[in-house]
Amino acid sequence: MKTRLLGGIAALLVAIIGTVLLVSYVQNADKRALAGTETETIYVVQKAIPAGAAADEIAGAVIKKSVPKVALAENNVTDLAILGSKVAAVALVPGEQLLSTRMVEEKSFLGPSRVQVPAGLQEITLKLPIERVAGGRVTAGDTVGIFLSLDQAADTGTEGQPATISSKTQLSFHKVLVTGAQFSNGTAAQTGDSATASGTSQVSSKSDSGKAQTDETYLITIARNSADAERIVFAAEFGKVYLSKEPSDAVEDGASYVDSSRLFR
Repeated sequence: MKTRLLGGIAALLVAIIGTVLLVSYVQNADKRALAGTETETIYVVQKAIPAGAAADEIAGAVIKKSVPKVALAENNVTDLAILGSKVAAVALVPGEQLLSTRMVEEKSFLGPSRVQVPAGLQEITLKLPIERVAGGRVTAGDTVGIFLSLDQAADTGTEGQPATISSKTQLSFHKVLVTGAQFSNGTAAQTGDSATASGTSQVSSKSDSGKAQTDETYLITIARNSADAERIVFAAEFGKVYLSKEPSDAVEDGASYVDSSRLFR
């Protein structure tokens, strides 16, 4: 009986010692792999960092790590003090090196629902219901086609007779840049797919809390020149505006205009 007990205790001790040695071996694997290799200690992302995160938030999500110099990315960060008041320009994922080029001044950070306005253009914002915004799938950075619909008095008619109304719809502008997309309450309207593709933080088109989209209307900001902006604003005031999601490879041929006389041609 004692022999079995001693044997069991011995086996347990061997197992514990083996586990300790294995853990120690694994923990020192990086050191052995880097033995004889020139390295540099830099900051590496340990926890996911959202776009717009400030330096103090970033400090709690990164660790110092020795990396072979041949594997170092340019502009890596070795001292968090150089970040100052900058924020993360894009979302950072665990395992990647912290780079100064991915940090911007806070006033320059546009956020997930904004993109830069091209030089020479101006922005206008349209408040549109979901059915006029391609089902709410339009986000900042997309390009859209803009349809203008308007009712016009074609004939004033004889005295006592109502005027004839002529309606017309035209795809007037192609591949217009969307610089901002928000719900009517100001929450960023950006789908997860778009956010992942662009490298920005993900803000779902349906808020996690269920309160982001209050009345299914969107504030879509577009960049256009002065003359085009005038026409779009006029249609928004006195007619209707629809947006199609029109990527760069969308075919533009065949667009003209439609009225009652051309509808069934």
